[in-house]
Amino acid sequence: MPAYITLANFTEQGARNIKESPQRYEAFKSAAEAAGVSIKSVHWTTGAYDLVIVAEGPDDAVMSLALKTAALGNVRTQTLRGFSAAEMRKLVADLK
Repeated sequence: MPAYITLANFTEQGARNIKESPQRYEAFKSAAEAAGVSIKSVHWTTGAYDLVIVAEGPDDAVMSLALKTAALGNVRTQTLRGFSAAEMRKLVADLK
């Protein structure tokens, strides 16, 4: 299953309602599971990003979830496709 790393920052609305962040995550996780996306981990972070989420799921399900989450207006996200060591070995196997 493809892996995705999402980097998120709170919007002004999300920061204003920061106390609700854990509950918003639980709602996000439920929506993800319903869409066939498995949340592997979530971390509230310091530094350039406020949240880091690691998930696995089909491309279209992950994209649909990202759009639905963005529409709520609490976070802005950047989602990256991650590759495991085994996937990377396959990708570079034919390089010369």
